[in-house]
Amino acid sequence: MKHIDEYRDIGLVKKLSVLIREVTRKPWTIMEICGGQTHAIMKYRLTEYLPPEITLVHGPGCPVCVTPAERIDQAIWLAEQPGVILASFGDMLRVPGSERDLLTVKAGGGDIRMVYSPLDALALAEQHPGHRVVFFGVGFETTAPATALAVKEAARRELENFFLLSAHVLVPPAIRAILSAEGNRIRGLLAAGHVCTVMGYGEYIPLAEEFRTPIVVTGFEPVDILRGILETISLLESGRTEVANAYSRAVSREGNVQAKALMREVFRVSDRHWRGIGNIPQSGLELNSQYAAHDASHAFNLPGKKTERTEICIAGQVLQGKVKPTACKAFGKECTPEHPLGAPMVSAEGACAAYYRYEKHNT
Repeated sequence: MKHIDEYRDIGLVKKLSVLIREVTRKPWTIMEICGGQTHAIMKYRLTEYLPPEITLVHGPGCPVCVTPAERIDQAIWLAEQPGVILASFGDMLRVPGSERDLLTVKAGGGDIRMVYSPLDALALAEQHPGHRVVFFGVGFETTAPATALAVKEAARRELENFFLLSAHVLVPPAIRAILSAEGNRIRGLLAAGHVCTVMGYGEYIPLAEEFRTPIVVTGFEPVDILRGILETISLLESGRTEVANAYSRAVSREGNVQAKALMREVFRVSDRHWRGIGNIPQSGLELNSQYAAHDASHAFNLPGKKTERTEICIAGQVLQGKVKPTACKAFGKECTPEHPLGAPMVSAEGACAAYYRYEKHNT
């Protein structure tokens, strides 16, 4: 535990807190992109170590949360087809579609399997040659290489019964959409260390320059996050708009070259609808023509788009960092982890789930 505990050292946390207060001269709004960072901020109450001039807002860095209802509806439809096994990660099962969720379908007899890796779904296809196995792939650039590997292996092994329903999305286009939005108040960004471990941070440099917004790559432990905030404020106070790497123990500028090459081989970039946000150009990953035989969108006559649930849920505003989860009238009342109205209350990386777990929610 040593290499984890040292990044939770209360002495280092307090020292960083002092340094942050010393360099802060102006009010700044900083967004952490990743939901994992949001949960760490809430769990360790890191805002208590920041001066009042610093405001943290939460971004759309929860891939489960931004998966559109129509994609979930398609997964539900697939799970109801005879001879189909739908495999996905566990936190997708309770995310609401336009009317139902996958867990409801599973309770009704749908053959839905929770897996921990796309390769688990590949094994299901080998074990059940008489079934069509569809992996519902969700995630940012962090999980996309594993999905790409599973598809490539399916092609190599000539597993004609393995398919992918892709809901993979990319982070830089989402950053562009947020920073170019009318009324944007974000002045600095904390980039997710695990995404940058795969992709590197070179692709963030043009964004920082274009929008004159410093971007700092950081990790998920208290010391990591406070170091990232300190670096961001230092850049802001000095008027420098560049990309800094505060997570060098895992991240390099070029990232994982092999993983990126695999993604380029298997996927093509496409426009993608993000739940609660809308269409973001060139922000999705779909299988390219070489692997089209394994694309569920081609192999099945999938249903079209339905209207997203609106009700009183303001998940879209939460995902864009416009409001905190507690601003929602349904928070902790009609909307709880047991009875979620929106995806951010379901996912382990959702901002609403973080506030519900670590903040008082019964007021």
